[in-house]
Amino acid sequence: MATARVHRWDEIALEKITEMISQKIVTGEREMLAQIYLKRGALVPMHSHESEQMTYILQGALKVVVGGEALTVREGEVLHVPSGVLHQAEALEDTLELDVFSPIRQDWIRDES
Repeated sequence: MATARVHRWDEIALEKITEMISQKIVTGEREMLAQIYLKRGALVPMHSHESEQMTYILQGALKVVVGGEALTVREGEVLHVPSGVLHQAEALEDTLELDVFSPIRQDWIRDES
């Protein structure tokens, strides 16, 4: 039987993805939560994934292109990216976002063995 677990962001190591992007992730059985830190000017290139994605902007702003549509997402707003849809993002300012992915982004899971 599954049990509840408390995760503390301040106890999770910050993983440097690029010089401009870092993340912390927490995974469950079927979904993933990620804190993403983007410095102003950071670019997440065009990509897609099986996971449905919700991006909540906690601080800052992103210019995103989702399915060919350009949008600006700012603090307090949530962006929904459907499964399989091409998207990219550029940080218009230093940005902290909270992403939820379902199913889990397997390409983000490191093999610890």
